[in-house]
This record gives sequence, structure tokens and C-alpha cells, in this order.
Amino acid sequence: MPGGPVVPSATHVPVTHVPVTPGPLPYGPLPYDPVPPRLSAALLAAALLAPLAACSPGTTGSTDTAGTTGTTSATAAAQASPGAEDRPVTVAVTPTGKQVPAGEPVRVTATGGTLTSVTVTDADGRTLPGKITADGRTWTSGRKAAPGAAYEVKAATRSAGGTAGSSTAAFATAPATKVNKVDWRPGGATTVGIAQPISLVFDHPVRNRAQVEKQLKVTTSNGTEGSWGWLRDWSGRDRVDWRPRTYWKPGTKVTLDAELNGTDSGADGGWFVRDYRTAFTVGAGQIVKVDLDRHRLSLVRDGKTLRHIPVSGGTPGGDKRSWRGTAVLMVKEGTINMNSETVGLGNAYDKMVDHSMRLTWSGMYAHAAPWNAKFFGRSNQSSGCIGMSDADAAWFYAQVRPGDPFEITGKDTKGVVAPGNGFGAWNLSWAEWQEKSALR
Repeated sequence: MPGGPVVPSATHVPVTHVPVTPGPLPYGPLPYDPVPPRLSAALLAAALLAPLAACSPGTTGSTDTAGTTGTTSATAAAQASPGAEDRPVTVAVTPTGKQVPAGEPVRVTATGGTLTSVTVTDADGRTLPGKITADGRTWTSGRKAAPGAAYEVKAATRSAGGTAGSSTAAFATAPATKVNKVDWRPGGATTVGIAQPISLVFDHPVRNRAQVEKQLKVTTSNGTEGSWGWLRDWSGRDRVDWRPRTYWKPGTKVTLDAELNGTDSGADGGWFVRDYRTAFTVGAGQIVKVDLDRHRLSLVRDGKTLRHIPVSGGTPGGDKRSWRGTAVLMVKEGTINMNSETVGLGNAYDKMVDHSMRLTWSGMYAHAAPWNAKFFGRSNQSSGCIGMSDADAAWFYAQVRPGDPFEITGKDTKGVVAPGNGFGAWNLSWAEWQEKSALR
């Protein structure tokens, strides 16, 4: 036989040599094997080529990105029963079912392939953002499932062989038995003074302070350094404030994203069932300096003194004294009724007061006080507020804005403004303030 010696045999049968196209096989010469003369050339060619199909590296086929099986040679059996890499991907979603506990991230896992995208949407069309791991097998939401919500989970997958697929699941969380709400300052789209903190006051106690604080994100236009601090508000409720290390730089743009929906306050606090967002801009670098011993108020803007105003502060020696330290203008209230009984001073006064500017929750204001005109610039004879003439009060009221700091000095005062009595956080050192964060 061409290409190799004839192997002797006890019974030698004549062989009909059949030419095979296209040429010699790549595996070398075949050993002698008797072939019946009646075997057709076509059958012999098929028999010789069969080992090629069985040994070819492309026998299992391939799949392109659209999930179309490639044209590599495959047997009919392989086409009818695909290999393991062509099997559908198994997708598991946690949590699952109805009335499941809220407050946990959503987790989607793939077995037998990878995740290419995951979308988790509630009944109102809001989505939970999340990320797929580097190996493509797990997706975890960045937000927690909120109470009383129904979610639909859609996952797009790809098998090991490249076949695209999809999976859909649904689950619903149990409703909240108690809801916690937030009152926040400052309001959105406002311009504030350089001492304005971000302040959140909660309806119910917050025991899971670290978990809540993690959901509060402050973004500034210039990378301002700051920290959260937990306080007891003057109302007795839990409160958390964010203040910069030093006064804001004028022109800074600030955004708060309180992503609280789905966060548990802890025992007796209830669940948060919505997010909160506010944005504001810092105005001019304006500071109000009040010298109670000299009975004078000075308005300083961008380092320049605009005006000195004669004033009269709180009466020395008793409960009518003023506070010292840094107070922050909380709100401009205009003309209001002031009643001494509301601040524990008996029936000392009950009158309408113009150009009222609140400095503390305990009742200290700067305002017009024409009835005290003879004491302006001479003596402190008020019930704790900083009084001035009608004309000076009108001018001053038009110049200042909420968030402006009032730096108050004087020997005979009630003491320093407490952090929860208005916005008194500036009376703590930076190190003391940082210690009030739940994440320290």
C-alpha cells in the first residue's frame, strides 16, 4: 500500500485501493486493513473522514453575541441536546415573596452564566441603583428595599456559550408600622449666610444613628470640609446638623441628598419612607458683631464695616440677660407678637414688635425696640433681646439674611448659646464637633 509496508497476514485478501480526496490525512499513513472489494469509494471516504469530525476542536459549536449558534461542525445529537455552556442561566433574587421585611439590599445572583444588566423598579417607576460584581455573577442594590413597596426585578443574562437570556421576578415588602419624618433647614433654592448649617430634626427618636448618617450626602462646589453632629433639639427631639470646619466661603453651592427611604430609625423611631433633597447657595461674607459691654452692633461685610448701631441688650443680673457666643440668624419674622410668658418671664411684656430676627429657640431676637430708646448705646435694659431704633432696625433687617453669624461678647450674660438652642454649633471647637458624629 503506498505510504507504508504491507503487513503479512495468515489469509491474504486482495485489496482494491480507493483514492481519497483531498490527499493524505494529517495523522500519517494508515496501517493495512482488509477492505471488501464491493465497498464503494463513497462509503470508504465517509468512513475515513468520520474520525476527523470526532476529533475536530469545533464539534460543540459556538454562539455569537446575539445568541446564534455558529457553523462549526456538530453532530445531530449535540444539536438536539446542547452542551452545559448552552444551558439557560439560573437567576436567584433575594428577598422573595410577599410581606417580606424591608430595609435590606436586593441581591441577584446568576448560576451557569453571567448577568449583563439588572433593573429593580417599584410600582411608582422608581429604580434601585446597584452594581454587578467583576465576575458578572452577582448584582447588589446600593439602596435598601423600602417598606410597603412592590418591586419587579428584570435580569439580562448570558450563558457560558454566549446565549443571551432574560429573567423576571417580583417581591413585596411589609408596610411600615411607624413612619419617621424630617423637618430640614435651609429650604431649597435659597441664599444663606456663611454660618448656616444643614439641620435635620426628626419626628421620632433615631437609635440607628450611624445607619441614618451614612445615608446623608453633602456635596459642595469647592470641596468644603465639614462634619455631621447629633444634638438634642430645643424641642426635645433628635437632630443632626452638618457644619463646615470654618464659615462657608461666599458663593459656595451646597446640595444635601438624604437618601433615607428604606432606612429603619431603630426602636420607637419607625421607618423613613421617602428621600429628602435641598440645595442652596452661600451669600456674602457677612458677620454681625455685638458688643454688649459697649452697647453696640456692627455689620461687617467682606471685611469692611458698613455701620455701627447703638443697641441695648439683656438686663444684667438675672433671667433677662442675653446669651453670648456665636448665634446664627435663624429666620426673619417681620412683625410678630412677643409675649414674655412664652419664654418663662411672667407678664413682663406682651406687644407687637417690628423687624424681628430670631437668634435662638429660647427667644432671643434682634428687633426694633423704640420703647427702650433712652438706653441705646448706654445701658443693657431689655428682657434678653438686642434692641435698636426703628430706623436702624429697618436698615439692618434689609441687610442681613438667615445664616449670618452674630458674634456676641459681654461680661454679664446667661452663658454661651448651646448647640441645640438655634444654631449654636459654632460654639464648639472643630474637634468637639467631630466627636458628635455617629461615624467616629
